[in-house]
Amino acid sequence: MATMVGGYGAIADATKETQDLCHQVKHQVEKKTGANYVEYKAVKYKSQSVQGTNFLIKVHVGGANYIHLTVFQALPCYGGKVSLTNVKAHQTKDSPLQP
Repeated sequence: MATMVGGYGAIADATKETQDLCHQVKHQVEKKTGANYVEYKAVKYKSQSVQGTNFLIKVHVGGANYIHLTVFQALPCYGGKVSLTNVKAHQTKDSPLQP
């Protein structure tokens, strides 16, 4: 099944690269949510290609608590900068991962 141009692809298990993206924006996430996360592990993600890549990432932050991050990574030719676009706190393991 082909990915719709501009749409998000299928949900996949998080990778080392996904976790690295999460760590690059952790300080911004904690500032937005007002929380300090001891546990902060990417578990699932999906991505969308748009002059760079948007990543929608489900992050386990302890117990039954999850947060959803939207992270944008610019194309390497534009410096490859990683930035936090959005944080959805108070999510669960089963919360749908959607923009």
